[in-house]
Amino acid sequence: MNNQSKEQRQREVYKKALLTSLIVPETEEELSLVERRELGKPTNLGMKGQIGIVTGANAGIGQATASGLAAMGATVVMVCRNPKRGKAAMLQIRKDTGNDSVHLIIADLSSFGSIRKLVRQFSDHYQNLHLLVNNAGIIPERRRVTVNGIEMQLAVNHLAPFLLTNLLLGALKSGAPSRIVTVASQVHSSSPLDFTDLQSDHSYVASQVYRRTKLANIMFTYELARRLEGTHITANCLHPGVIATDLLDNYMASSSTAGFANGSHIVGDTPTTGAKAVLHVATSPNTQDVNGKYFVAGKTIDSAPISYDQDQQRKLWDVSSQITGLNGNEF
Repeated sequence: MNNQSKEQRQREVYKKALLTSLIVPETEEELSLVERRELGKPTNLGMKGQIGIVTGANAGIGQATASGLAAMGATVVMVCRNPKRGKAAMLQIRKDTGNDSVHLIIADLSSFGSIRKLVRQFSDHYQNLHLLVNNAGIIPERRRVTVNGIEMQLAVNHLAPFLLTNLLLGALKSGAPSRIVTVASQVHSSSPLDFTDLQSDHSYVASQVYRRTKLANIMFTYELARRLEGTHITANCLHPGVIATDLLDNYMASSSTAGFANGSHIVGDTPTTGAKAVLHVATSPNTQDVNGKYFVAGKTIDSAPISYDQDQQRKLWDVSSQITGLNGNEF
């Protein structure tokens, strides 16, 4: 009786993953594999035996991404700032997917010390890492500084993924082939970086600062991908779509020229839709060997011309290393 119940539960999980587009068959062969998985047989679409980290995983795209990975059988480490919300999201994902290998690490990504502690906690339990999803992001209305004296958006949206990724490179190399996926945004194209005021000391407009951090995500990805060539680790970034989350609400509230055609009347898609975009880059066999690209709607497209300036990419890397105290020995 118990075995039958477990098998039925597994079938329902796979059906839910398919119906919510968390598993997307792209060819007749992949469709066949999905159908076989629904019968409880292993397929190359699965993430069984794979370990993934998702930051900002207690809500929105992050939670939906973590749930999607769990539904594929991955061991998922959710990185969240709020213990209560993080635990609730973890338990919900376990319940929804039937996957008990979903775990929680509490970390404040605005703090370099907390990020280093997060990496130590992860390393205490795992030697390998197969997927890192840098998803966490914020848009504070007013300028705030972190415990390290860094402007908050720069710290959480750019410096946190920069530092976390570099500190996890050893585990990613041990788990290779592995992937690094950073959630950027299409709004990156309208606000170039200002290295003379990187921390917005002289002028702080929340939406403009957000756009700059998203450009930094893309430039970081391109420089990282170049440095990772030959390691069997790929680094890509994406625009997840316009998703109905608190982040979108904060962005729209902070600017009347938010970078979207419908302005303040925009209606976002669901977090599941955003997670579908992330999971395509993070898990699809078709993206396994793609490196140093920017994805929109499942396809690689060109990002803003300024993002391809390699001198600016290297400068951003060097400045980020200096601010975070990275020792430069990761490569």
